[in-house]
Amino acid sequence: MNTIYYLASCDTCRKIIKSLPKDAKLKYHDIKQDPLTEKEIDEMYNLCGSYEALFSKRAQLYKQLGLKDKNLTEVDFKKYLLEHYTFLSRPVFIIDDKIYIGNSQKVINEVISALS
Repeated sequence: MNTIYYLASCDTCRKIIKSLPKDAKLKYHDIKQDPLTEKEIDEMYNLCGSYEALFSKRAQLYKQLGLKDKNLTEVDFKKYLLEHYTFLSRPVFIIDDKIYIGNSQKVINEVISALS
């Protein structure tokens, strides 16, 4: 099943969801209400090849915890992704075993094409 991992309270995520084709068959996974499991994060990792690619360095906690001043490893990125939903670069789409990460216009255009 094609899935979107998003945050329901995020204006950007809501705007992106509204821009998707109306007939898009997606499973909606609100990462705040239903935190990511290690299995889900590992599935994402297998599709993109990096925990760092899934990690949002724009998260407020990233700065608050002083993580920007540390040399984080893939193990660290995975640990933080499991600890708090805010570290996931949102939204993440998994469509036909391909992953789309983030909210850049290029990524959203690719998602819309994949769903059409």
